Amino acid sequence: MTRRDCLKAIGAAILFGGEMVMGGERRHRLPNLLFVLTDDQAQWAVGAYGNADIHTPNIDRLAREGMRFNFAMTCPVCSPSRGMILSGLHPHQIGLDDYIGDEEDGIDPKVPLLSEVLKQAGYATALFGKWHLGHKRQEYHPVRRGFDIFVGSRGGGFANKDPKLEVGGKVQQFSGFAIEVLTEHALQFMRQNKDRPFALFFHTREPHMPYLPVPEEAMKPYDGKKLKVPRVEGVSEERMQAEYRAYYSAITAVDIALGRLLDELEVLGVADDTIVVFMSDNGYMIGQHGLETKGNAWKIVPQGGTIIGTKILGDPKLRRPNMFDLSIMVPLIIRWRGVVPENSVCDELVISVDLMPTFIDILRRIGCDVPSNLKFEGQSLLPLLRGEKVAWRDVAFLLYDMHHGAVSQMRMVRTKEWKLVLHLRGGKTLAEPAFGELYDLRNDPEEERNLYGDPSVKSVQDELTEQLKRWQRKVGDPMALGR
Repeated sequence: MTRRDCLKAIGAAILFGGEMVMGGERRHRLPNLLFVLTDDQAQWAVGAYGNADIHTPNIDRLAREGMRFNFAMTCPVCSPSRGMILSGLHPHQIGLDDYIGDEEDGIDPKVPLLSEVLKQAGYATALFGKWHLGHKRQEYHPVRRGFDIFVGSRGGGFANKDPKLEVGGKVQQFSGFAIEVLTEHALQFMRQNKDRPFALFFHTREPHMPYLPVPEEAMKPYDGKKLKVPRVEGVSEERMQAEYRAYYSAITAVDIALGRLLDELEVLGVADDTIVVFMSDNGYMIGQHGLETKGNAWKIVPQGGTIIGTKILGDPKLRRPNMFDLSIMVPLIIRWRGVVPENSVCDELVISVDLMPTFIDILRRIGCDVPSNLKFEGQSLLPLLRGEKVAWRDVAFLLYDMHHGAVSQMRMVRTKEWKLVLHLRGGKTLAEPAFGELYDLRNDPEEERNLYGDPSVKSVQDELTEQLKRWQRKVGDPMALGR
């Protein structure tokens, strides 16, 4: 089937066991995709997830109109998690073990990405914002990986205000706030492609540190407001309040941008034909467990204000490699009118590797030409999105090999009741646990009591360890236990 045929195939689509139907009527086009991916936004930092302090009316609106996932997990740092989303594979399978540094390569060019499949299916594709999947060589460039248009940064970040962004292959200096500059480019892309299927990836640099500056409108909801913050020994209440106000303001800036994008879908008359995904690349901590940031977190120290100095960031003694839920759980909200039940909640264990197979499943059901040799570690979310009661995974696995700031190889197995994290010895092929963490999530959801080695839970520890071993062998983990 040609691309043109694919675009005309909706009449014979089989998304619902027959024709692809929405609201009792056939679709007349391929569904658009608006994928908003934030940077370092914790699941707890969204109103729809129970945070009464933060101002996120548009994210909350999206949750009311779609499905909110409570157990959405990903790698606890950015580059591997972004690669998982676009490939449906685990970090070691795509050549990404940690975030990409200045002198490091990118995602394996031989691994098919969602953007490439969408482009092949006839979509107009664009990425606005952060890439961070390779910048040293041209083969890693977004336009070589399925994006027709790229405006943003190929590296790990850019300035909140007056950013330097790549446009048409050349870096340009912009005036104004980065979030607003990128939003204008995204709106223009939507308007130019309103009459054809488009896939717009909007990857914000917010709320990544430094959190400020952001537009004044995003800061107003927190003026004079006392926020709920963790108590951290030796750290003043004033400092924690300041950090939370700044972090929340950056997220509200994203929320404002999201609102503009959602409103434009309505104006263009394509909202009903657009799948909207809101997600973050990893979780985050500000004071919880006495830590700051994510899976490569460092301990908050009493002196100073916001800790961003290279001396502190570079001291491995202050680092705490982790896979706390706060670091791996992300907000995931999906709206697809007529398909996804409104104001619905999914409590299944979902991993970021599930996103790629979901969209491939949709394309295949529509009848588009999709490569037959695609392989994934995830599974399609489509049955869950349709509100079906289906058999789903009851155990989830993640891995993260940290080499920036400190060295750690972590492997995690998680059920809804228990979590086991093994920290493997660095540099050994036949790895052995250096130490472990075992948490009873039902009775200790904050993961404050490590039960690893406790005789009373030995059977649980042994069973989870065996499951982890089997999974490592299945996915070809080079650090597989017991080989």
